[in-house]
Amino acid sequence: MAADSSGFEDPREGMALMEPLLIPEGSRHRSGVTDLAVELAARSAGLSRSLPQGVQAALAKLVRAMNCYYSNLIEGHDTHPVDIERALKGDYSGDPQRRNLQLEAEAHIAVQEWIDEGGFEGRAATVGGLIELHRRFCEQLPRDLLRVEDPETKEWHEVIPGGLRQRPVRVGRHVPVSPDAVPRFLSRFEAAYGNLGMTDSILASAAAHHRLLWIHPFLDGNGRVARLMSLAMLRDVLDTGGVWSIARGLARNVVDYKAHLAACDMSRRNDLDGRGHLSEEALAEFTAFFLRVCIDQVKFMEGLIAPTRLRNRILIWVEEEVRAGTLPPRSGVVIEAVLFRGELPRGDVGALLGTRQRQARRVTSVLLEREILTSESSRAPLRLAFPARLAPRWMPGLFPEAVG
Repeated sequence: MAADSSGFEDPREGMALMEPLLIPEGSRHRSGVTDLAVELAARSAGLSRSLPQGVQAALAKLVRAMNCYYSNLIEGHDTHPVDIERALKGDYSGDPQRRNLQLEAEAHIAVQEWIDEGGFEGRAATVGGLIELHRRFCEQLPRDLLRVEDPETKEWHEVIPGGLRQRPVRVGRHVPVSPDAVPRFLSRFEAAYGNLGMTDSILASAAAHHRLLWIHPFLDGNGRVARLMSLAMLRDVLDTGGVWSIARGLARNVVDYKAHLAACDMSRRNDLDGRGHLSEEALAEFTAFFLRVCIDQVKFMEGLIAPTRLRNRILIWVEEEVRAGTLPPRSGVVIEAVLFRGELPRGDVGALLGTRQRQARRVTSVLLEREILTSESSRAPLRLAFPARLAPRWMPGLFPEAVG
């Protein structure tokens, strides 16, 4: 999305230009999207509660990398979760462009972790929260990724982390509000999407997603901010556990995603299309699309992490590694116990294996070195890790296999 200096003046746009901001109670579209919101809430809660806490936390870490991968992929930046995982360990590519994308992914992961840990709670649709979200993401980016080119003059303009747009822009056919109007529209945005009930909050995760892009408050980074904002809004109102991601579904349906966003930019179609300036029908269609994508992603994760299926995939892999001599015998007993309990005290490993503590420590050490298990300290309990390099075997279909 590039800056366009074609010289729009601020016509003091009125707030009505952004209406409707939600699907109103009396709308003919309301019952359909409400049913989807109820289904999403029920499925998301069921998925989160089906996992032991230790497994859920480890899986949420992998899902952050997956969410980052797909969100950046929508922007045309392909950084595989294995490369993201390497970056988080300080292992950066020697190629400057790939290194920049690793740093971008690292910034995205840091912001999402901040959201998942509650740092953004209750502020997802606030002006101050959105500015902080943009600042946190952009201030960690390399300088090469903090510039946008004017398509007409070919001039480059710097993106200021947390800085509202000071230039007019064009995004495809859509001309967002003028720079002077951005603060006014963001204030209306905050007033509309704050303090909503559960159903409206779920519906708002979609409606606000488009309306933020419609305002286009930042010179660049609006897409990432909108997806992180929607993720945070859903986290606030649903029991997500951080174990599913809307970004994967949007990336896999990117043509429809962008088509729906473009349709929401259009004016009201006829007298039956609501009472606002923008099309209520298009907003309802996007909301339904967005919620169906969310439900589809929850269903996908339900299938992947169904206890018996997940256990079988992991233990089959462990058996292969034991036969190949890369894991100690009976490693599967330890891993299965961690899977079932969520975490395993180190002192229990010996009794579990029926061996002396020295042999138990050897097994534990290898599993930690291979990053199959993880632990916060040398005395802390053992938990399962979900390394990205093993995702094709443990969690097939989560993201494409790494190439090279």
